[in-house]
Amino acid sequence: MSNAILLALSPIFFVLLLGYGAGRHRIVDNHKVDSLNALIMNFALPASLFAATASASRSEMVAQAPLFLILGAVMLGVFFAWYFGAKIILKDSPADASLQALTLAFPNLAGVGLPIMSAVVGPSGAVPLAIALASGSILVSPLSLIIVEMSLGLKPDGAETATKRVLCSIRHALTKPVVLAPALGILVSLSGLKTGAVIDACLLLIGHAAPGVALFLTGLILSSQAFRLDWKIVGATAVANIARPLLAAAITFSLPIPAETARIAVLLAALPSGFFGILFAVNYRMDPGAAGSMVTASTILSVVTMATAIGLLFPA
Repeated sequence: MSNAILLALSPIFFVLLLGYGAGRHRIVDNHKVDSLNALIMNFALPASLFAATASASRSEMVAQAPLFLILGAVMLGVFFAWYFGAKIILKDSPADASLQALTLAFPNLAGVGLPIMSAVVGPSGAVPLAIALASGSILVSPLSLIIVEMSLGLKPDGAETATKRVLCSIRHALTKPVVLAPALGILVSLSGLKTGAVIDACLLLIGHAAPGVALFLTGLILSSQAFRLDWKIVGATAVANIARPLLAAAITFSLPIPAETARIAVLLAALPSGFFGILFAVNYRMDPGAAGSMVTASTILSVVTMATAIGLLFPA
């Protein structure tokens, strides 16, 4: 099992360091990353999410409904807990608190989830992984985007104008490709329609680039930021690596669901923090420093926490 963890996490650190080195040595400009960010968030990741969800059969999609709801509840719980804590206690702006909360709530399913699920669960792990990605993309990402849009764009110019801008922020968030793609994929799956081998091949060709490029871009962005380790980062790492999987365990093992579904839910909740917060920060011209430090610390600690989770949930 330690071999499986090493196999899953080593490529993550390798690609992160590759991006970090490219930025530090000015091989790639680490201050002009808009094009790479657009490639991931508007094309590669949406294609991957749509292909993964749309290719699942209706019966598989229905069977994964408990996983969708459980992980959605876990992510939303972590999101709101950190968001209000960061706003009230740490006095962060709503936009910053929202992106930090997204970083902690939404695990690195795209980069770490696939190799972990393949090594631990096998080929059958692809469908629950896609459902988990869809859950975060449909429930948590839009919520964070709405808060950011309202925080950055809303001005008190009167009740009517404020209402219009709120609705505009919601529309912008819900029409992002990374939100629409998994939702459409689920609808295609539930309708019983088949996308076909040609469409699947086309989508997967660009979709397969998403995890690697996203990790490279994350390393590239981190190379332009000074890593900091303060009490906020320590607390955030504890929330992502310890509190999140414990919350998932408390929910799953108290519900009448199959044991396999419960184990998979907790395993996916135990993954390190994801890179969505960093990428959204870049997209909105915000400082990704806090989110970057959270991702780095969480990924390093995950060597221990992932080994513990796998050992307890999937003993050899």
